[in-house]
Amino acid sequence: MIDVITSAIDDRSARGIAGTVSRLVMSGALPAGTRLPTVRELATELGISPTTVSQAWRTLARAGVISPRGRAGTFVLAGPPASADPRRYRRITRSPGRLPHDYSTGTPDVALLPDLAPVLARVARGGNLTASYLDDPVLPALEKALRVRWPFPPAALTVVDGALDALDRVTGVLVGFGSRVLVENPCFPPLLDLFEAVGAEVVALPLDDEGIRPDALRAALSAVTPAGAEPVALYLQPRAHNPAGVSMTPRRAKALAALLAGRGVTVIEDDHVGDVAAAAPLSLGTYLPEATVHIRSFSKSHGPDLRLAAVGGVESVVNGLVSRRMLGPGWSSRLLQAVLAELLDDDDTERTLARAREVYAGRRERMTAALAARGVRAQAGDGINLWMEVADEQVALVSLAARGIGAAPGTPFEAAPLGTAHLRVTVGLIPDDDIDAVAALLAEAAHG
Repeated sequence: MIDVITSAIDDRSARGIAGTVSRLVMSGALPAGTRLPTVRELATELGISPTTVSQAWRTLARAGVISPRGRAGTFVLAGPPASADPRRYRRITRSPGRLPHDYSTGTPDVALLPDLAPVLARVARGGNLTASYLDDPVLPALEKALRVRWPFPPAALTVVDGALDALDRVTGVLVGFGSRVLVENPCFPPLLDLFEAVGAEVVALPLDDEGIRPDALRAALSAVTPAGAEPVALYLQPRAHNPAGVSMTPRRAKALAALLAGRGVTVIEDDHVGDVAAAAPLSLGTYLPEATVHIRSFSKSHGPDLRLAAVGGVESVVNGLVSRRMLGPGWSSRLLQAVLAELLDDDDTERTLARAREVYAGRRERMTAALAARGVRAQAGDGINLWMEVADEQVALVSLAARGIGAAPGTPFEAAPLGTAHLRVTVGLIPDDDIDAVAALLAEAAHG
């Protein structure tokens, strides 16, 4: 047994040993109930201090991977329980409601959302939508509408309570303590919190104007790692990236898919902006349907309180999600599903979405131009957010708050240091008549 552990260790630090043992547990190489070598035995075999091994064992015990039982020895448990502290998420959601002009939220302009009243009335006349707790979790009418819109034919499809719920549940199926995951940099802060909660090891991939850089993905996939330590998943936002506003190009999607083919990496795509993105739907599932899970949110397009996102792709992942969910909420409200199904087949809604896309595009273009004229570098290629460089993050936040303006700090979005300070501004919330005035204040804050 000791040989199984020592042969897999390439990093003899406490963290490296803990990560290796956890991966061996998750892969089944160290099954539940296995008695592990003593601290002294493993330290002697590795030629390191017993203190280092003891620290690794404490880390694994806190994570619930192993259980010390005194003189009986230390044993492998079934797997680590999840715990969470959304510290990054808290940082970017700290100011909502406290400032007169809060552009920190990342939420859509409610004036650009579809009117739910007539649709709710039609659905209410339809009667009870749930006949059994064991009904299929997706309404047939909604599933039909989703499959028509999906960017590739999904092997399985379901509906959950928003994009973050989808990310959480897909991660629960795929990622364990010590798993390596590939993510964009910058990245959605709650996703980084989620990886920290499950004990995953994050590998950050930089972006350019077309999406994840192929050279960075190639390097991450080619990095020498011990068996069982290869990346298990790649998380990306295919369009209207939050916070950078990048939409992946078809050319880039094809290049990334070519690098990923046959590598055993599951691609998880978070299409969080959905139908108010300027770019057309795009997915690596066009090339890798057997390895792609696509998430489509309807919060920013049709309304945050619908709390709905669809998940479609790899059958084992989607079915695993559905099975685990049966032991919790079971399904997302079929009443809300019926509302969404109606909205997806409603001409007035389509006109509202078209207008929202136009208004958001105008606000992005005007704000980036106004900031550029004032010497501020900012990105807002798609979606509702703007990612702007600042001389000092904290100074910029305080300067804006003094003028009654809220923005989100850039640091929580960093999967790895970017080397430049940033703020995220929800430009989609800024009224057209206020853009020039707000741009002047943003520029003043950016320059420090």
